[in-house]
Amino acid sequence: MQYAGDAPPCDAPHRTPRASRQTFPVTALATVPTTAAATPLTAAPVPAPARAAAVPVTTPPPVRDGDHLTVVVQHAGGGKDGTYELSCHPGGGHHPDVEGACQAVDRNVRWGRDAFAPVAPGSECTMIYGGPATAHVTGTWAGRPVEATYDRSNGCQIGRWDRMVPLLPTFAARTT
Repeated sequence: MQYAGDAPPCDAPHRTPRASRQTFPVTALATVPTTAAATPLTAAPVPAPARAAAVPVTTPPPVRDGDHLTVVVQHAGGGKDGTYELSCHPGGGHHPDVEGACQAVDRNVRWGRDAFAPVAPGSECTMIYGGPATAHVTGTWAGRPVEATYDRSNGCQIGRWDRMVPLLPTFAARTT
């Protein structure tokens, strides 16, 4: 499928940005000799064995050495406050749920979008207060720096927080 300017749309997570591909120049090309014999299926000459010709090579994006986040939770209560270190790809650290936290961030990653982006300015949010809990997330994810703050001051912020559970602690809904 062709895109305007040969760039994929923002909602195409399966496409690799061109900037991350590497090509190597062709330094020499070998001539491939052919024989006069043809196969029964073709009338074209068949290439004889030869050294492989040097051709441009496209490599996949580099493998990440790992993603690392530091999560500082305050005013959450119930033993949820603290500083947690998390490493993913491969998983590690002293977060209470390393695998679940890595999956929470991975499921929010979309090509061309910041998984840690704040609520968009001008968003219409319900005036529901989710409590005084705050979280500050710093580190590196997918090779990019992360600096994000979370709170539960309204419905939009609560939704943003909940999308990152269990990276951030969960809160049970209150019934009165």
